[in-house]
Amino acid sequence: MQPDQDIPGRVLRTLKFRPKGMTITELARALGINRNSVSKHLEVMQAEGRVEARLVGNAKVYSLAQRIPLSAFLCFTKNLILLLDADLTVVQANDPCLARFGRNKEEIIGQNLREADLPIISSPEALAVVEGLEREQVITDISHRRDDGSELFYQMQAIPTTFEDGGKGCTLILEDITERKQYIRNTMFLARTAIDLVDLPPVDNIYQYIVDRLMELVPGACAYLLSWDEASHRFVIRVVAGEGCRDALTELLGQDPIGLALPVARVFDAPYHQTPRSLRGLQEFTLRPEPSSWSFYDLCFRAFPEEICEAFLTRFNFAKLCIMGLVWREQLFGIAGIFLRPGMELENRETVESFVRQASIALARRQTATQLRRSEARFRGMIDSSPFGVALIDHDGRFVYVNRRFVELFGYDIDDAPTTREWSRLIFPDEKARQEAANAWLSDLERSVPGQIRPRTFTIRDRDGTRKTILSRAVTLSDGTQYVTCEDITEEVRAYRLLVADIADLRRREQEMLLKDRAIACTRRAVALLDPDGVVIYANAAYLALWGYPTAEEVQGSHFSRFWERPDGIQNVIHTVIGSGSWHGERTGIQSNGAAFRADLLGTAIVSHDGRVLGMMAAVTAR
Repeated sequence: MQPDQDIPGRVLRTLKFRPKGMTITELARALGINRNSVSKHLEVMQAEGRVEARLVGNAKVYSLAQRIPLSAFLCFTKNLILLLDADLTVVQANDPCLARFGRNKEEIIGQNLREADLPIISSPEALAVVEGLEREQVITDISHRRDDGSELFYQMQAIPTTFEDGGKGCTLILEDITERKQYIRNTMFLARTAIDLVDLPPVDNIYQYIVDRLMELVPGACAYLLSWDEASHRFVIRVVAGEGCRDALTELLGQDPIGLALPVARVFDAPYHQTPRSLRGLQEFTLRPEPSSWSFYDLCFRAFPEEICEAFLTRFNFAKLCIMGLVWREQLFGIAGIFLRPGMELENRETVESFVRQASIALARRQTATQLRRSEARFRGMIDSSPFGVALIDHDGRFVYVNRRFVELFGYDIDDAPTTREWSRLIFPDEKARQEAANAWLSDLERSVPGQIRPRTFTIRDRDGTRKTILSRAVTLSDGTQYVTCEDITEEVRAYRLLVADIADLRRREQEMLLKDRAIACTRRAVALLDPDGVVIYANAAYLALWGYPTAEEVQGSHFSRFWERPDGIQNVIHTVIGSGSWHGERTGIQSNGAAFRADLLGTAIVSHDGRVLGMMAAVTAR
């Protein structure tokens, strides 16, 4: 072999011992060859892929090309690899590629990519990438829909390639990224539904939203949703979705299934023995050709006739039913079901379960919100019906709520005085009274603890200028809110004052009566007090001594005429006094021992302030 013909071999051997590379000048000096000759051979070797060149400053540095044997590269990867020449004719394909295309090597090698009609890479998108390939590697994502409707995703790398003979072509490497794409898609789906379920207005049909998203996860399927009513202990059909499903059920049942209540509480009894915990997981049941465990009739809890269940399955050729309970924290909110036709599989099982869990939480939150609204409505109704004015005041002194009675008492609403400071200016127009009220409030607040009632009475002026006495009872709640009730006690205070005045007058009169009683008791003249019928109700000591009776009990309760010689004459005296006001004269008395004595008798009527005769006072003096 001539030296000039072995120059490529000598270059390769020289570069083998210089891994960092050599410039053209260095190679020419090492080989003892003309620089131009070395440069010409290096260009050919670079085109053949035997050497690589890199720029270092202004010089090109050549080194051995680092290459992997193509056969090893093709065999030890699960990616699809296809080698094309410059005319896009298939030169090589690895086994995963042949398996995915469903072809043998003889059917592919030598075929032009434009005419081979190969899945994935013969698509217009892939051809556009390959035909537009120049010097740089191109990476792009390509989707492929299979005959069963499922979609595959590949990341395709188109790499410019130089063959051993110097010919140009390209290498296509396709990595199956379906799982990665599906993961990203599912993650984005769950992120979107999480936001939607939070932002979904209360008036929107959350059941329809849930079923629509399930249909989005499982295209071509049919779905339904039953809500669970804890109060009535029954399921209610809320949504039936899927092409023609609702219309078919309406025809078979003779009525629209939406809103139909199903007394299927037996799901918790034999033979099902289901619980909220067992319903939480996704359960898959084979319906056809032979049921795997329970028939569709059983799965409907026998709420529909068996022939209707069979007719429904026959019409839509459903093969499987996937059921999952809408459960959160051991509480059941409903059941969702997905019908699958033959050949269909629930590929996004984990995503379906995650979404149903999201929906369960949203239903729990919506139910809690509904209960809170009802509770708040009951509370407001109760407070608004209270006979007392009620106000809630926050930590900053702003009114959170006032009931109707509160507005009626003071004449001002929250809009008129949103804070206690503004409100106090209105009901305490006098600055001194306002300051005294504020000091009393603060003093009571400092000495109290949460939950302790702080009663206080204030005199205020309402919007009309009327003075009112208000009994306020304030309580500090656990969160610092002030709960205040107000009661108008103006009339009670007025009545109390009148009562106090009456009591004082009665006490004065009692003192006067006591003085008169003592005066009568202490006088030496015999005195007896009679009621209008002449019965003795009181006799002083002088009277008892004159008649000779040791105790008053022997006299009181007896008719006054008993103590005189002529009872009929004494009765005439009593009638005269009661009728005309007085009588004076002498009469003969009879003592307790039967002795008679002459006495001077003065009878005087006892008259009230309104002129009514209350009785008679008899004054007797012995002769």
